[in-house]
Amino acid sequence: MKFKICGMRDTENIKAISVLTPDYMGFIFWKVSSRYVDNSTPKLPKHIKKTGVFVDASLNYIENIIKEHQLQAIQLHGNETPEYCKLMNRFGVEIIKAFSVQDSFNFKKLKLYDNCCDFYLFDTKGELPGGNGFSFDWTILKNYTYNKPFFLSGGVGLEHIKEIHSLLKTNLPVYAIDVNSKFEIKPGLKKTSLLTQFKKKLYEL
Repeated sequence: MKFKICGMRDTENIKAISVLTPDYMGFIFWKVSSRYVDNSTPKLPKHIKKTGVFVDASLNYIENIIKEHQLQAIQLHGNETPEYCKLMNRFGVEIIKAFSVQDSFNFKKLKLYDNCCDFYLFDTKGELPGGNGFSFDWTILKNYTYNKPFFLSGGVGLEHIKEIHSLLKTNLPVYAIDVNSKFEIKPGLKKTSLLTQFKKKLYEL
């Protein structure tokens, strides 16, 4: 199982968090977000995949950001269609398609995205596309019948460790745990000590 820390922005904070060796580090390139990255980002160690988060962005914008920030993965967090996602394949990066989940979710629609993205990501439906700070009912995932691995996101915090461990004992293809808001001092600035504690407990299987 992989570990992703999203919503990074501050250079010194990024360096400190890199020591924790997450598998993915997310940077938000959606101007409405309080975690929007409007400056350069430092080079990350090779084992950390730099991931850009976009919401219904133009192809040109994504292409330029991939080149400028040397992204290795992109997370599409809007209403991107399967046709749109297919166009992303030309950029040679991992494609993570995010879906917002509330009290219920129609997993059948995921079939349309099967051949145009590498991973799915399930986040909590809220006022914003992501980073709302609360989780959805994970029991809904029992209705997920596909083989494509997915990221689990949405208000994940220390209080969810037992639930995560239980989920990993199922046949669900949980690929990564994605954390953000529950570990912040303020938007874009993470608590290193809290993330250290979380990662340690996460891998105590």
